[in-house]
Parts: sequence; structure tokens; C-alpha cells
Amino acid sequence: MLREATRPGRSGVPTAPYADLTRGNPILQVLSHYCGIDRQRIDLEGGGFEVDGVTGVQWRATTGSEQTGSLFTQSRSTGGRDNVALLITDEGDGRTALYAPGLGAIEERVWNAMQTADCVLVDGTFWTDEEMIGLGLSRKRARDIGHLPQSGPGGMLEWLEKLPPSTRKILIHIKTPSHTR
Repeated sequence: MLREATRPGRSGVPTAPYADLTRGNPILQVLSHYCGIDRQRIDLEGGGFEVDGVTGVQWRATTGSEQTGSLFTQSRSTGGRDNVALLITDEGDGRTALYAPGLGAIEERVWNAMQTADCVLVDGTFWTDEEMIGLGLSRKRARDIGHLPQSGPGGMLEWLEKLPPSTRKILIHIKTPSHTR
């Protein structure tokens, strides 16, 4: 699809991750040889943005957490944050969703957004902090690579339990056993 595309793909990327995706992990440079990328800058300080073809929805981005994954070296070296959370609001009824696929920790900004959202879609990558170590696949804990484990003290399930009962909670980015063996 990339090779045959007739126009650049559209990508919303904040500044620090963009630097990583063009230098540290140069996927955007690779894509420039095929279809190219039409970059839409995303403000992480509360400014909204639009998504082509989607009407009646307000989009805002915020930093997810300071804990970063291992692919994003530029973000760490420049003090940037590569984990992005999206706040999505239905303009018709005002209902909101928080989409946070990579959370290495629950920081105040994300926690505040989680408490007011009607639905939270959050990182469900690892069950335990030492899952990859126990499987012999890595020497790093889940938190070391930017993922809050589901179980244990301070885990995602503990945080989700503190949310209002009316909040819909959805775990995303879940690994299946076939990904770990």
C-alpha cells in the first residue's frame, strides 16, 4: 500500500517523537521513498487539532507519561516525552474518551483526564512488571520500557479501580501468549 500510494500519508506527530521517527528510528525517512508523509503538528499543551474526514469530534493531545519506550532515544535526550494521550470529545453530547496506549506511570495530567473521561482506553501490554524477564525474553521490566503492568502495587488495575463506577474501562495493546513465546 505504501509503495502504490498516490499521495502522502497523513500523520499527526508531536515534535519530540517526530525527531525520533526521522533520526533515531527513521521510519518516516523510509516512507519518504514511497508515499511520503504529510506531517500534521500536534500541540501537547492543550491545543486541539482536526482529523481529516472526522466531523463532530474535538481532538486534543497531551503527554502520556515521562516513562518512555526503548525506541525513542531523541525524546529522552531532548527532555521530550514520546508517550501521547488523546482526549476525544463528541461535540454532540460532550462525552469524552481518553486514549492512552503507552503509560509507564500515571502522572497528574493523565490521572485528571482519566477521572473526568466517560471512557478510558489504556495500556494493557503487560500483566506483571517482570513478565518479559520471567519468559527469558528481556532483562527489562515493563516499567523500564514504558508500560505500567496491570497487576501489583501501583499497577493499572489498581488505578482503574479508583475511577468512578460510571467510567467505561478498556485495556488496549494487549499481548497474547503467541507474542511472548
